[in-house]
Amino acid sequence: MYFAALLARTEDGWEASDTELDDVETLSDLAELAREASPDDDTVLVLIEQEDSWFGVVRIDGEEDPRIFVSDAAAAARSSYGEILLTDELLGRDPDDQDDLDALDLDGTEGGEEEEDEDDSAAGTGGGGSAEAVPHGPVGDAGILDDLGVGEKELRSLSSDAVTEIADALGASEVLETVR
Repeated sequence: MYFAALLARTEDGWEASDTELDDVETLSDLAELAREASPDDDTVLVLIEQEDSWFGVVRIDGEEDPRIFVSDAAAAARSSYGEILLTDELLGRDPDDQDDLDALDLDGTEGGEEEEDEDDSAAGTGGGGSAEAVPHGPVGDAGILDDLGVGEKELRSLSSDAVTEIADALGASEVLETVR
């Protein structure tokens, strides 16, 4: 179970809208969706929370590159929505190395050695390259909300109902509740 909402800062304050992430496959798709919520290139926050195990904040300021914070990269990596946020850049990976891993078909549908390699990887005795690159704990820009009143230390300490706590700090809890 997950919850995702867009908070767009306008001249009149924050406006919230819930968002369905089923059609979002990449960070670029997510950024485009966020930019559509604010025609004036104002700040838009995408808040994602999954079963109190992790949360993510994506900040879009006009045409600038998205800024991302994820509370627990390892937990998010087990979620299709988290995978959208966990870019190679965020995790400090070299995208060329990942391309080599993606080229391997280790889904077990082919016979032979590949299937055996997958079993070894799943047992933790081999391979597993990309899983090892995902750290437990927070990743990304912890200062993402500093200018909005949520400091780095406070952001890192949030846990169970982080989206609500962030909205409270922004003065947007009432508009967020309308879409929850």
